[in-house]
Amino acid sequence: MNTPPTEAEDRQDLARLCAGQDSALAALMQRHGERLFHYFIRLLQDEAEAADLTQETFARVYLHRARYQPRHKFSTWLYTIATNLARDRQRWLARHPQISIHACRGGERDWADRLPAFGNTPAEHVEAQERADAVRRALAELPEDLRVPLVLVEYEEQSHAEIAAVMDCSAKAVEMRIYRARQFLRDRLVFLLAEK
Repeated sequence: MNTPPTEAEDRQDLARLCAGQDSALAALMQRHGERLFHYFIRLLQDEAEAADLTQETFARVYLHRARYQPRHKFSTWLYTIATNLARDRQRWLARHPQISIHACRGGERDWADRLPAFGNTPAEHVEAQERADAVRRALAELPEDLRVPLVLVEYEEQSHAEIAAVMDCSAKAVEMRIYRARQFLRDRLVFLLAEK
């Protein structure tokens, strides 16, 4: 994964973007695109949706570049946009359920599932896959107000203050939501793994 971007670079590129240098958007996408894509995957559990929303997030950055306030971290603004897009998309998907074409092909999600696991025995590979699937299922079952802060703190390495800005709540509320999310995951994983 890329090294974390620096705020100074982000501010310079956003200033260039606001000054009409559209190439600055490419630099922002280069620094933040991969992490943002993985953030969406963790929230939505769908690579195609994640790719679409990553593109849409940067389109919104471009369209609303004049609204950015330099006193705030760019990454906080970026993840606020991304979180709102993910929330809107989840609401839309809830109203418009779809059947995945992957479900019709025996559950294969992508080409990576078909590659052999080097270094692990088949039993170890199955066990690891079951644990990973249980984590994904448990994460997907978390209510949105618990899932978003957990993903931001665990995978995006954002501080409680940054998450509070993204979610428009206090840092103490973020801390409580993360605690509740971890409790839920712990309890749910015990149940899911015991089913196996």
